[in-house]
Amino acid sequence: MDTQVQLFLSEEGADAERLDGLAGRLRQELLELDVDDVRPLPGAEPPPGSRAFGVVEAGALLVSLGSSVTALRDIVTVVRGWLGRHETRPSIRLVMDDDVLEISEASPSQVAESFDLFVRRHAPAADASTDDASDGTSDGVSADQSGVRP
Repeated sequence: MDTQVQLFLSEEGADAERLDGLAGRLRQELLELDVDDVRPLPGAEPPPGSRAFGVVEAGALLVSLGSSVTALRDIVTVVRGWLGRHETRPSIRLVMDDDVLEISEASPSQVAESFDLFVRRHAPAADASTDDASDGTSDGVSADQSGVRP
C-alpha cells in the first residue's frame, strides 16, 4: 500500500460549500504534482435508511504519494504557497501515519518551519540523520505561541 496524506481545511464561519471550494482549488494544484491521486476524503457512513451515497468530508483531501521520493516535500510546497495566497488564512491539518500537523494563525516563517519539520520527520533515514532538528522541536516555538501544533 502506498503512503497517503490526509489534508483537512477549516475556516472560521465557513460552510461545507466554501470548504469544498477551497479543497477543490487546492486539489487542482496538487494534481499537477508527481502523486498517484488526490481525491476528496470519504466521510462518515450515512445513517441507516438514508439515501445518501458517496459521502465525503467537507474540506478534506486524501493524497496518495506513490513512489516519488520528493512527493511529500512537493505537496508541502504547494500547500504553503496556497495558504500564502489566501487572505483569510484557512487552518490546515495534515495527517500522515500517526503524525499530525495543525497550522492556524501562524506567521509565514512559523508555517515554513513547521512544514519543514514535518517533512524531515518523514524523510528516509539517510536524509533525517543529517538534520539538526532531530528532537522534534522548532527553535523553541510552541503550539501556544504560534498557532502551530506539530
